[in-house]
Amino acid sequence: MSTKTVLITGTSSGIGLATAVAAAQSGWHVVATLRDTARAGPLLAAAEEAGVAVDVQALDVTDPASIEACLAGLDRLDALVNNAGAGHIGTLEQESVEDVRAVMEVNFFGVLNVTKPALPLLRASEGRVVTVTSVGGVVGQPFNEAYCAAKFAVEGFMESLAPVAATAGVRVSVVEPGAVASEFVDNVKLDDDVLEKAGPYAPALSAYLDRTREAFANAQTPRDVAAQVVALLAAERPAFRVLTSDAARAFAGTKLKDLDGSAVQMLTDGWVA
Repeated sequence: MSTKTVLITGTSSGIGLATAVAAAQSGWHVVATLRDTARAGPLLAAAEEAGVAVDVQALDVTDPASIEACLAGLDRLDALVNNAGAGHIGTLEQESVEDVRAVMEVNFFGVLNVTKPALPLLRASEGRVVTVTSVGGVVGQPFNEAYCAAKFAVEGFMESLAPVAATAGVRVSVVEPGAVASEFVDNVKLDDDVLEKAGPYAPALSAYLDRTREAFANAQTPRDVAAQVVALLAAERPAFRVLTSDAARAFAGTKLKDLDGSAVQMLTDGWVA
């Protein structure tokens, strides 16, 4: 295992940081990437505390040149963990199509931008791709239209890619957390006067935000999710889909057994009532 290399995107905090440290503890050579290496302080501190080392590299998932430069420095690659992403709260009437496109650029095309040039290296090593998505890639959620659209796209893409990549020896998996106690939520910028700006959608947004605060009060830890990602990296026959908590399994299960869509609509109607 000590000779195997995993590249992880979005390691400045949260699941990415925890996965980088956990993978290093499991014997992987970890290439821990982030858009701005000046933000690597918490990662390096966590690695030092755990008694491991990680190789910090700059990589912006929206910049093909930075991806190419990072991959060019690797002698081999045994696994890729697509973790980088950005949350977004909004609804279509009150934001531009450009806003939605920007969310897709990071959360969907960013995954493709990294995975495509990594695949030749992964074929050579018969490695694997693990993509951290979300239960929002299974169940559409109010005021998460753009974010869920991006995660739905990632899920559909990876589910379709998996059998094709397997013919070349590359295993593909997705990891679907529910609420996770990390900086991800803090990074979703909401102005103090967000409800005033919501206009006719203010009552629905208020109800949604109250429900979301409650969900994140009982959130899973990044370390718990990271342990499941690292287990996938080592699994002889990794599952395609891993739901990371009982809450995530119950939530996504509503959709996965909901053949006509009525159960999901009934559930999410209650979020904005």
